[in-house]
Amino acid sequence: MQLGMIGLGRMGANMAQRLMQSGHEVVGLDAQPTVREVFAQQGGRSVDSAAKLVQQLPTPRVVWLMLPAGVITQTMIDELLPLLEPGDTLVDGGNSFYQDSMRRSREYAQHQLNYLDCGTSGGIWGLTEGYCLMIGGEQAPVERLTPIFQALAPSPDRGWAHVGPAGAGHFSKMVHNGIEYGMMQALAEGFSILSKKTELDLDVHQIADLWRNGSVVRSWLLDLTASALKDNPGLKGIAPYVRDSGEGRWAVAEAIALDVSAPVITLALLERLRSREPDSYGDKLLAAMRNSFGGHAFIPDTSQPFKPLD
Repeated sequence: MQLGMIGLGRMGANMAQRLMQSGHEVVGLDAQPTVREVFAQQGGRSVDSAAKLVQQLPTPRVVWLMLPAGVITQTMIDELLPLLEPGDTLVDGGNSFYQDSMRRSREYAQHQLNYLDCGTSGGIWGLTEGYCLMIGGEQAPVERLTPIFQALAPSPDRGWAHVGPAGAGHFSKMVHNGIEYGMMQALAEGFSILSKKTELDLDVHQIADLWRNGSVVRSWLLDLTASALKDNPGLKGIAPYVRDSGEGRWAVAEAIALDVSAPVITLALLERLRSREPDSYGDKLLAAMRNSFGGHAFIPDTSQPFKPLD
């Protein structure tokens, strides 16, 4: 099949490569000229506008977006709408909010266009290992694009599924990422405890590698943890600052809206937010309150004089 890939970043470029390795033809578009040049050198056809990309694809067209969620994705969706023709299919493989995907599907349907939301997991390893694809939308375009999904997945018969109507793909991916937050946080906390027990002289990489075999906590995340600890057991050069791309926030908000208790995912998200506070006002206030009611000592900040609470 022929497909247009818009967004040739870390995942988009690798997905395009995996498709081409399976015999599919890919026309690529990216805002960065150097990225387009590299893609062309890798065997793809690159263009510098959405209009040119659409012109080079046979009908019914397939266009796949791998762009950051939010304004960038919406802008491109709006730009593509008048360029596409009835029967064409647009796939949003980024991490869009599921309600946006439901709205976009309805809008595209008014123009007889197919819109699929595809939650995509696999990260930078997807090129070699394959991607897990959670697909939402109508059945007919999913069936037509089956060869594409089969090529991207770890194997033709596993790792991809049509999980429900419009929005279901991105909703599933949102929950997936919330679970991911919790699993990562648990591993991080556990290895932090191991590393602090200095009198036992524990080799954290050895333990991580040990747990990969036969343990009930063995997982790909543990494999990656073991690899990171092998190369850098002291985690030197890494700042204790953890970003989030939004899915965890959405998952927590949905849990609240649905009256679902999700303390692990919620606390994992809050820990990421906390990691970004190098000069925590809240922690300073806690120390001040303990000093005021109980005379408990605090560590002074010599750059600013301490004023006790009344």
